[in-house]
Amino acid sequence: MRDFSDDEILAYLNGCNDNELFKLADKLCRAEFSDQVYLRAIVEFSNFCNKKCKYCGLRYPNSEITRYQLDDQVIIDVASLAASNGAGTIVLQSGDDFSYSAERIGEIVRNIKREHDVAVTLSVGDRGIDEYDHWFRCGADRCLIKLETTDPDFYKDIRCGESFAERLNLVKEVREIGYEVGSGIIVGLPGYTPESLLQDILFLTSLDLDMIAAGPFIPHPETPFYASPSDGLSMAYRVTSLLRILNQRSNIPATSALDSLMVDGRKIGLSRGCNVIMPSVTPNVNRADYNIYPGKNSVTLDGDNGVVEAKEMIRSLNLVPSVSKGYSNKKCVLKNLNIMNIH
Repeated sequence: MRDFSDDEILAYLNGCNDNELFKLADKLCRAEFSDQVYLRAIVEFSNFCNKKCKYCGLRYPNSEITRYQLDDQVIIDVASLAASNGAGTIVLQSGDDFSYSAERIGEIVRNIKREHDVAVTLSVGDRGIDEYDHWFRCGADRCLIKLETTDPDFYKDIRCGESFAERLNLVKEVREIGYEVGSGIIVGLPGYTPESLLQDILFLTSLDLDMIAAGPFIPHPETPFYASPSDGLSMAYRVTSLLRILNQRSNIPATSALDSLMVDGRKIGLSRGCNVIMPSVTPNVNRADYNIYPGKNSVTLDGDNGVVEAKEMIRSLNLVPSVSKGYSNKKCVLKNLNIMNIH
């Protein structure tokens, strides 16, 4: 971890020296992960959601979206294809869709783990801690629980009255179960400032996360933020780079939103501190309907051959698509320390 003062972080957020910032982030990333890039294949199994978040196209009030739910065997088959193509992690992602019971999701996790030697990440929202405990016992390895902002008042506004404290408590509780935990923010939300992002960066760093994501805001036409400008791309790269510098061992993905705003956006992210690519492998017939923001899942890295395309892109940077499960380097260090203590 590199020590920066608040003023230094703020200066970088304001663009004082992007070239220096990006080079340092890349240097630290390569020092930690060598030339390896981890592949996480995302199966977006349902776009039903009971939330009303102001930034998300899946929000419950959006009647213009075509809703879908994948059958269990389809989820397992898609995950199997991704694993066969070299993905070390399968991410099961959905809106907050409670029609998938804890037992049903647990059985899907069991089947995936039974068939392939992969890690399984869950990104399914505000479910009960007893459910997360059940899924962990079924073999799930990681949870992704995004905060989107670390300002409690702003969180309450953009998530229509929900409690930041409750969401943060969920992050802490799933960690206590034994999960690797990931979280993150949206960069460039309406009304946000560099000072706001400074606080986000410091707060996320204080959580000591296994994975941290920072994707740019993209307005969706069927949300209250439809008319807000999308100017978060440069800032997203700065935030990601600063997160790498302050969290050297954490896994940091080049998010799909980068590609939605710029050709090769994710590719550029891999040279600015990112070490993870997360292609969508949701079936073609459904993929465009997982429409969190315009342009999601519309590029060549996403689709039936998404893992293969991602591997080719990684190689084009003279990097290596890792076949490992990509466990957190922080966790590996702790495991080694525990072994040393035992002996």
